[in-house]
Amino acid sequence: MNPETHHPTVLISGAGIGGPTLAYWLARHGFRPTVVERAAGLRSSGSPVDVRGPAVAVAERMGVMKRLREVATDVTALSFVNSAGRQVGRVNMRALRQANGSGEVEVTRTDLAAVLHEASRDSAEYLFGDTVTALDQDGTGVDVTFEKAAPRRFDLVIGADGLHSTTRRLAFGAESEFVRHMGLYVATMQLSGPAENPRDVVIHNAPGRMASIHPVHGRPMSAFVFRGEAVPNFDYRDLDQHKRILAEAYAAGGWQVPALLDLALAADDLWFDSVSQVHLDRWSNGRVALLGDAASSVSLFGDGSTLAIAGAHTLAEELAASPADPASAFARYEARHRTLVDPKQGAVATAAAVMVPATRPGIAARNLASHLWPAAAATGWLRTQFTRTPAGDQPDGDPGHSGLPASG
Repeated sequence: MNPETHHPTVLISGAGIGGPTLAYWLARHGFRPTVVERAAGLRSSGSPVDVRGPAVAVAERMGVMKRLREVATDVTALSFVNSAGRQVGRVNMRALRQANGSGEVEVTRTDLAAVLHEASRDSAEYLFGDTVTALDQDGTGVDVTFEKAAPRRFDLVIGADGLHSTTRRLAFGAESEFVRHMGLYVATMQLSGPAENPRDVVIHNAPGRMASIHPVHGRPMSAFVFRGEAVPNFDYRDLDQHKRILAEAYAAGGWQVPALLDLALAADDLWFDSVSQVHLDRWSNGRVALLGDAASSVSLFGDGSTLAIAGAHTLAEELAASPADPASAFARYEARHRTLVDPKQGAVATAAAVMVPATRPGIAARNLASHLWPAAAATGWLRTQFTRTPAGDQPDGDPGHSGLPASG
């Protein structure tokens, strides 16, 4: 962009993964980004996520890949255990990553958000502890009303504010119009003290339920993932409701489930949500566009962060290519990025069959197959086996248009 031309102002809602990445790249293309975040500071789930595939190249160009490797979780295996805690399946994650050959890294979402914020904070304005309450756009810009800050006008507004996006609600319509429950729920919490196994993610399954402990790096996390129909009047902000749902789902459990459930029911920082898919015909409306989970939720297993990083880079590229024509830039961004997102949105059946089998035979088959995964990944066999899952192992909803939410 010619430095003597107008430097478009862009408000980005959300300081998670996609927002700081977009701010970084927009600033380098001559835009003036402002990031608004409802939380008073950086706040993110400690759940592990992956930076892989196209996100690796973006992170390398940002100069943050070295830092991400320094804070990597360094998990070496997935260990599946029965009710008595005996190992019944194991995946060598190092071999699997080598088979994928992508240079991927697993980090906590907290660390990823912090590294991306650090990379972008000197070239973007950050407004913490505030949120957007109204958007009023015309042909030349968007008038933004904030909860706390004085109203301001921006050339563009980007919603990178997650599955329950405020930007999407204000510019596109009610959440109920776009968000579909996909037959799964997720809960996560941080544990105190070190994990018993510092390198293995330990997973226990009962039909339709999974409980796990991830060692992270000295800050272990526990996760519950279970199948369930949509709960009437579900409220993602209602902690008491969440605990009732979780207690009912895990009333009977082996391994360490009873102890983990007790901790979850006593926790005040339990994260819980429905696994949902966002469906939008278009990711933009005039001068407002969506990024990451606000536009599409994809996977429970880390793809959301990867796609948020890749999508932010693509969006910045397209806006830089035609800064005076954002409608065309948004259309090109969407066309390019959907080629990455759409295949992932169809992968919920695979993910659920592998990690939350609905039946005991499904669990047994998964445990047996787990020993073959590194070699299978190199040959493509793994995906073909688990995209044709046994009857009863499909999640509720349309398996052809499905996905799991990841923080983006």
